[in-house]
Amino acid sequence: MLVVAPHPDDESLGCGGTLLRHRADGAEVHWVIVTEMSVDAGYSAERIAAREAEIHEVAGRYAFAGVHRLGLPTVYLDTLPMGEVVGAIAAVVNQVAPTHVYVPHRHDVHSDHTVVFDAVVAATKSFRCPSIRALMTYETLSETDFAVRPDGLFRPNLFVDVTDHLEEKLAILELYGHEMQPFPFPRSREAVAALAALRGTQAGVAAAEAFTILKEIRP
Repeated sequence: MLVVAPHPDDESLGCGGTLLRHRADGAEVHWVIVTEMSVDAGYSAERIAAREAEIHEVAGRYAFAGVHRLGLPTVYLDTLPMGEVVGAIAAVVNQVAPTHVYVPHRHDVHSDHTVVFDAVVAATKSFRCPSIRALMTYETLSETDFAVRPDGLFRPNLFVDVTDHLEEKLAILELYGHEMQPFPFPRSREAVAALAALRGTQAGVAAAEAFTILKEIRP
């Protein structure tokens, strides 16, 4: 399994429960972090150090088989040549040879998410990556839910029961101290739990995460 996160916390907001379920089932899960904070981009050394500590602790809680950091500039992905982003992601895909890939929704309001989506789609063509059996988008609170284009709304067609893993997902999200804020902020414990309950009602379970299947290959 390979989850591609434009920024640390996207993976947990979008599919943290699903990743925990994959790990409980014995799957090997890899985390790609596309962007990185830097002093040149206006982040303090203290903030960067805190983010490094968050990444280390989060990776341990998920027991990821690999953490692949591309180090591209956060919030500036749309200024880079697309070939550079595609090449960086393709290198990880070729190394890991995943069967399932999770990516952000293309029409999220954050431009980094759009670039990452396009780059992953380009890097996972079937004739280049025969290992991939499924490509799915996840939703990210504060990004997907603020999309306003009628033709770009997130329309899930896959629901994963994460009832047994929701509390652990919430605990992991709280490790991102600078990202999670008090309710009614979208990235809050209450909002994440509410979305899980909403998706659960759509699937007939107590808590779920929702995805859009972009491609699925069945033998």
